[in-house]
Amino acid sequence: MRNFCLFLIFLAAFSTFAYAQTDADAIMIPKNYFCGGLMYSNSSWKNYWEGTFKRDNLNIGTLNTNTYNLMANYGILNNLNVLASVPYVTTNASGGTLRGLEGVQDMMLSLKWRILKTNFAKGRFFVYGIGSASLPLSNYQADFMPVAIGSQSKSLMFRCLVDYNVGKYFITGSGEFMQRSLITIDRTSYYTTEEHYTNQVALPNMTNYALRTGYRSSRWIAEAVIENNTTLGGFDIRKNDMPFVSNRMNSTIAGVNFKYSSVRIKGLELTAGGNYVAAGRNVGQSTTIHGGAYYLMNFNKRKS
Repeated sequence: MRNFCLFLIFLAAFSTFAYAQTDADAIMIPKNYFCGGLMYSNSSWKNYWEGTFKRDNLNIGTLNTNTYNLMANYGILNNLNVLASVPYVTTNASGGTLRGLEGVQDMMLSLKWRILKTNFAKGRFFVYGIGSASLPLSNYQADFMPVAIGSQSKSLMFRCLVDYNVGKYFITGSGEFMQRSLITIDRTSYYTTEEHYTNQVALPNMTNYALRTGYRSSRWIAEAVIENNTTLGGFDIRKNDMPFVSNRMNSTIAGVNFKYSSVRIKGLELTAGGNYVAAGRNVGQSTTIHGGAYYLMNFNKRKS
């Protein structure tokens, strides 16, 4: 246990990403508390799936994506939080002639409601409902895959999350449905499995399922995560063709996350982690590392 804690401290000391208090975990902040943070992540891949065929591409080389994310969370009630995030994204391809893009991507707003809190067997059982909406904040180019920084879609997301913990050990499961809008691209026609004489592209909706388990205390969180993303429709990348924004994009991702709440600096939270795309379809086999810091402030008149 001593060596394990030293390992977590090492990760936290060199990290710059906050994981706690997101729309994907079972953590809430109390009423009139505010939590803000700056997060960074780097994702890179050389191999990708063209349909179900895994390959590399010398015209792409290694694709790197850097994301700098401002995030905030406020406790409206003890069981109701509002969250917001605004990411700035840069992309770069090491091979070929593709130039990377950069810019402010999509703002996301979420309401996180703890619906149920009850004792069950030897532990505690929680149910959460999360509703989110995202909106592009800049006129970035979506029709330039794989270096595009986003899809330009206006999206609505609905997530159900259940959490069960016994002592300091927990297991959390969640399921999410994402509805995506039509987008407009800078050409008057395009081909998917047939010719479309329009500049409007219908993006398929998506589902996300996640399972996480690990150790959670007032100071530490260490967890393992497996996640599946499935596109409800779309088509495969054609042989030796560029990806398109309405491709079918499926992935199975495994990762770990760590969080440390500082003893010396009250309210400071440091987190770090990473994940790897173990299987996919029309996506890159990416490795992602992330890190950052949150700061928690109490706006109650009486300190607690």
